[in-house]
Amino acid sequence: MQGSVNVADSATTEFDILILGGGSAGYSAALRAVQLGFTVGLVEKSNLGGTCLHTGCIPTKAYLHAAELASEAREASKYGVNTTLDSIDMAKVRSYKDGIVAGKFKGLTGLLKMKKVTVIEGEGKLTGTDTITVDGTAYKGKHIILASGSVSKTFGIEIGGKVLTSTEALQMDYLPKSAIVLGGGVIGSEFASMWNSMGVDVTIIEGLPHLVPNEDPAIIKVLEREFKKRGIKSSLGKFFKTVEQDANGAKVTLEDGTAFEAEIVLVAVGRGPNTEGFGYDEQGLTMDRGFVITNERLHTGVANIYAIGDIVPGVQLAHRSYQQGRFVIEDIAGLNPHVVEDINIPKVTYSEPEIASIGYSQPKAEEKFGKENVQVAEYNLAGNGKSSILGTGGLVKVIREKDGPIIGVHAVGKRMGEQIGEAQMWVVWEAFPEDVAQFIHAHPTQNEALGEAAMALAGAPLHG
Repeated sequence: MQGSVNVADSATTEFDILILGGGSAGYSAALRAVQLGFTVGLVEKSNLGGTCLHTGCIPTKAYLHAAELASEAREASKYGVNTTLDSIDMAKVRSYKDGIVAGKFKGLTGLLKMKKVTVIEGEGKLTGTDTITVDGTAYKGKHIILASGSVSKTFGIEIGGKVLTSTEALQMDYLPKSAIVLGGGVIGSEFASMWNSMGVDVTIIEGLPHLVPNEDPAIIKVLEREFKKRGIKSSLGKFFKTVEQDANGAKVTLEDGTAFEAEIVLVAVGRGPNTEGFGYDEQGLTMDRGFVITNERLHTGVANIYAIGDIVPGVQLAHRSYQQGRFVIEDIAGLNPHVVEDINIPKVTYSEPEIASIGYSQPKAEEKFGKENVQVAEYNLAGNGKSSILGTGGLVKVIREKDGPIIGVHAVGKRMGEQIGEAQMWVVWEAFPEDVAQFIHAHPTQNEALGEAAMALAGAPLHG
């Protein structure tokens, strides 16, 4: 674990808090625990920071930024800036990405060392209700927190050569001429967007009827339209049957016999819990499809064992993991923290256009509250000055209970992910449109679009 805090040879083998996994969930729990005066052991077999830092959030967004620069260079002439895109040096893009990751990794390891978190290097296994064994050494914790993270799903597809997951794709030092993206969810849409901006011929294959199927239908419609305008091809509503490859490329065949060929195939069908071989079953934990089942306070029902992050059913997002890490420690400390439901976890898809969402989609709201008890307003970004300057279309959609609080905010458009903070405040604080319609939103900003949508839902649109 290059650059890590190696104190596994310490005489300390007993801790107040013993954590298995040093990703977003585990290290946030460790930091909050030392703040509250607990002694902490943190077991990690690879690199601190986990998937998010090394093969997920941070590296993919670095690539997406490079892709954005490519698009802007290619399209700048329409704004009177006569640039040309000569080429993309993918090895240099990878080096830039690696530098970002290395800097954040160094900062994290230094922070844990400064906070006196005992980092135990090696592969850990739960061998008792208060014990994690690492390379033959048993470590005990008054409280055990399991945070072993997630792995890429492959549906039995053999990974290697021309068939990749996001982990391998982030190590490529060249751009393929063409790519099939198997899966149209968040990961697939982000990679498709990135590669398209870099000049790759991209086809998305998604078995469900729509891309990003967990988003609101109005948002999905905009994304699919914009992807089509950009030349990103898609096959929707038909599941794949086989994935084959040879020295020249790869082929995906659908259940109806339709075949697609490309230089590479990215398997982006989601991520699953990383729980196999960790001894969870043997210690009596309740498991379901590989997930650890807990109560709403993330307790497993066995001794003082908790589970957090991607191994717990729900949205697999780094900021959910951070929140759960803090939550569990505060609960152990008797601070009685507030449970944050998954519905109130903000989500952003960093494609072009970006998607931001929090709370209920319109179909989910109507299912829960009844169609007659849901009110909706949309504001088209065509009316927003800053969006016109940026050259983006899209919309903001706000959903409320009839005569009640805001229960969902959804947006799509260039840079709209940056608006999720205020949107989350509205939903989590159960604000009424009539209240937030009074907020002053600086002009000209895309933030004004949220205010316009709220005013429309309150019955007094200014520019609608």
